[in-house]
Amino acid sequence: MLGFLLRLLPFWVREPLLIVVGSVLGVRLMHLALRDGQWVAAGIGVAFLVFTAVRVHMVVRALRARRNPGPAASAGGAVSEDASQPQPQPQPQPQPQAPAVQRPAPAAAEKEPNAWGQAVAAVALFAALGAALWLAPRLVPADDGSTPQAAAASCPGAEDEELPRAYRHTARTVTGEELCKALNRSGLARLLGTPAETATSASGTSNTAPLTGGRVAQPEAEVRFDTYTVNVSATYNKLSIAQYVKLMEFGDETDVRTLSVLGRPAVLFSDHTMRIEIDLGGSASGGPVEEGPLARTLSVALDGQDRGGYCDITVWSTSGVLPADSALLDIAGTVLPAIAGPTA
Repeated sequence: MLGFLLRLLPFWVREPLLIVVGSVLGVRLMHLALRDGQWVAAGIGVAFLVFTAVRVHMVVRALRARRNPGPAASAGGAVSEDASQPQPQPQPQPQPQAPAVQRPAPAAAEKEPNAWGQAVAAVALFAALGAALWLAPRLVPADDGSTPQAAAASCPGAEDEELPRAYRHTARTVTGEELCKALNRSGLARLLGTPAETATSASGTSNTAPLTGGRVAQPEAEVRFDTYTVNVSATYNKLSIAQYVKLMEFGDETDVRTLSVLGRPAVLFSDHTMRIEIDLGGSASGGPVEEGPLARTLSVALDGQDRGGYCDITVWSTSGVLPADSALLDIAGTVLPAIAGPTA
């Protein structure tokens, strides 16, 4: 199909296009071959350059033929010998005068197309097409965030991981892998107010709560972005949100606010994270435990009756800037359906 379209083009349009395309592809392939050591690419590049040289030779011959048209030649290419010998001139004979007949005026010679103009137009057309293809990605409007972006990081699989005994003794518990998949969704960055970012890491663990002797299941998942880090954990114990709020009177939590999320009791509060430095240079001890950046946490009961157990959704950033509370509520709306409450 492409060859048929090329044959339809005039000579002075087709040949310059083929010369430009062949030279660009040939030089590019030769550059890649010299850089990467690909001899196949070098052979193809040489073929393109030879093809271009043949086309250039054809155009040069056509231009010379147009500028210097030669004398009419015989079929064998030599001038006729009879024409080279002088011929006797016949004696003029008196002829009767004929009435003058007006000859029709010769038709105006058709103006031949300008070869150089066609060549320049062909090259300009090819350059315009190349510029359009090069500028198209830059002229297309960027994504405004209305379409969720896919997460760059994926949750690790845990097919061979043996769950602790607490997961077998507690009904309807979610694993760390399932919690990670519920959190690491395509619209998470948009919920945080940073739709242009993608997740840099995602993890999920099926641990147990500390200081419980391994009897309380506490799966956890974490997704990191350039701006924010989101951590979600579910604790399957007997502590209700109402009791949790009373315990905050003795803690360092600030900006405490109780509310209801999806028909479940919940509480919003702020607290500082902990920063632990571990020395891997051979020292037996690491650095001291320091106060990390401020974090915002939403704790929601696992069921509407608040019979015990809760889910923590925590967001923080290294700069200390926190998203709006609506971001945590939106994240809870996507994560909580995957976490089943305790059985009666």
